Amino acid sequence: MGKHIFYEESGQFKVAEVVQKNDATFLVNTQHGKRAKIKASHVFLAFDSDAAQFLQQAADAAAGIDISLLWEAVGSEAEFTAASAATEYFGSNSGNVELAATLMALYAAPMYFYKKNKGVFKAAPAETLQQALAAIERRKQQEAQMNSWIQELLAGSLPAAIAADAKMILHAPDKQSQSYKAVIKAAEQKKTSRFALLQSVGAVPPLPEYFLDGFLLTQFPKGVDCGDYAVPIIHNLPAADTAVQAFSIDDIETSEVDDAFSVRDLPNGNKLVGIHIAAPALAITAESPLEKLIFERLSTVYYPGGKITMLPDNWIAAFSLDEGAARPAVSLYAEVNPQFEIVHCESRIESVYIDCNLRIENIEQAFQPQQARGDTEVFAHQHEMNWLYDFAIARMQARGKYDPERLPQYDYGIKLETENKVRISVRERGAPIDTLVSELMIFANSTWAQMLDEAGMAGLFRVQPTGRVRMSTQSEPHIGLGLKHYAWFTSPLRRATDYINQKQLISLLDPDAPSRFEPQDAMLFAVLRDFESAYTAYNDFQRHMEAYWSLIYIQQEQLQELTAQLIRDDLVRIEGLPLVSRVTGVPIDAMPKCQMKVAITGIDLEQVNVGLNYVNVLVPVAGG
Repeated sequence: MGKHIFYEESGQFKVAEVVQKNDATFLVNTQHGKRAKIKASHVFLAFDSDAAQFLQQAADAAAGIDISLLWEAVGSEAEFTAASAATEYFGSNSGNVELAATLMALYAAPMYFYKKNKGVFKAAPAETLQQALAAIERRKQQEAQMNSWIQELLAGSLPAAIAADAKMILHAPDKQSQSYKAVIKAAEQKKTSRFALLQSVGAVPPLPEYFLDGFLLTQFPKGVDCGDYAVPIIHNLPAADTAVQAFSIDDIETSEVDDAFSVRDLPNGNKLVGIHIAAPALAITAESPLEKLIFERLSTVYYPGGKITMLPDNWIAAFSLDEGAARPAVSLYAEVNPQFEIVHCESRIESVYIDCNLRIENIEQAFQPQQARGDTEVFAHQHEMNWLYDFAIARMQARGKYDPERLPQYDYGIKLETENKVRISVRERGAPIDTLVSELMIFANSTWAQMLDEAGMAGLFRVQPTGRVRMSTQSEPHIGLGLKHYAWFTSPLRRATDYINQKQLISLLDPDAPSRFEPQDAMLFAVLRDFESAYTAYNDFQRHMEAYWSLIYIQQEQLQELTAQLIRDDLVRIEGLPLVSRVTGVPIDAMPKCQMKVAITGIDLEQVNVGLNYVNVLVPVAGG
């Protein structure tokens, strides 16, 4: 036994001075002067020469070994020992240094040589080795390419490959991709964020486009193009009475006209109110490509300056209740007496002539039904609208929801003009037109929801037995609206829930139309779940973009202070803007709904955040 041993520990070859040898272990002094026990199974050879010199000679010799030549020398047919490999490579006069060098080389090339037992190996098959070597070469090339991209990014240039992947890198990165790794490493070296680095080299579009890109990647990964869906012709649809002259009431930018109304006098002195809803469900078959599209999109998306429709444009054009044409509709007719009591209701599937599309912006100023009413109409159907407003108030009173003293709430319209100039309009929610339209919609939705429930048919209901409003496949009371039944039917061009409910309603009205869903249908539950998730995401995106353009408006108008209403704690709603934010310094005793002045301390457009400091209370809440 020599004075020193050559052994392997944790993948490294070492030498040590032998103090004592037992059957299974060596007691040694390591090169670092420590006493240690080494398992005999880890020791390859013993020698008498200087330990440090021996290890250095072995390492130098190992560095000079041509691995490919060694692989060819040992062959790939059978297992071999390190000693036989040393002899094949160095010749018959090889000694301990050459054996140690060979061991080092064999351990360092696992792609070439597979370790079988102590000192026993097998050469990798030629095909496997070539594949492994090709993979290494690819990795080297990828590493070189990535380093090249990093240097370009650090120099302020944008590599073409990074530009092509920029959207994904910013919003939905593949963290194993070379382009993502290059951006992250460059950002780390520059001590900045991924967003800031890409912005500095021109890979980030203007913020509105950047926000939209992120939304589309997560919610519309297949893109927003609907594709081509032919519109079938609906035959043998009965026509509504020629006395029905329906009209719609919508914003001027509305292109999906879902609903229209009609009012006509009956010989008995009563009125016949018609609520007419566009009926795309008549032409959409179960599990058709278009229905699959509806269940993918689930709703139209609205945001300032744009929208993404649920249905293709040609379907909207075919079924939207546009003026000057007869359109398929599901109609609810209610006979109403002079006391605004409903005498009788009937639902029909029919073709309804649309006399005109009234636009709120054009008629709102003239529509003042609370004031004295003249005999002359300022706009078409004004007299019918006056009567419908009175009917709507009666419906609110019947539900126990009429409150003329309620605190005002507001809706906002954001218009984007040239050069990103922002115009924000404010409308008080609950204006006469809003009351008229919303009450007629609530009436139709609650009536049809009750019909589905009483027929034992499946549907997607809006319920609020207690707490928050939620979707359900079972009808329950909606305490917020004061109704026993409620579901969405009146926007089938824009919401999947309304399409489904319309499909169910059609099967109830037409004995030849099959029911789309049966109770407890697993797919109905899946659509409900998906709809709630998508509808929340769509609304969040709309609020996010409204908040962004509100900040642009603040900058545009060079506002320094704002008026806000306290929601709770330090959370406020900015008056005149669709913007909610937090305020620093709100007094502990400030009451919710109190009006206060806040000072702007900074705006972060990327994060869509405004810094606000409390100034003072303007109007304390009543009783506060």
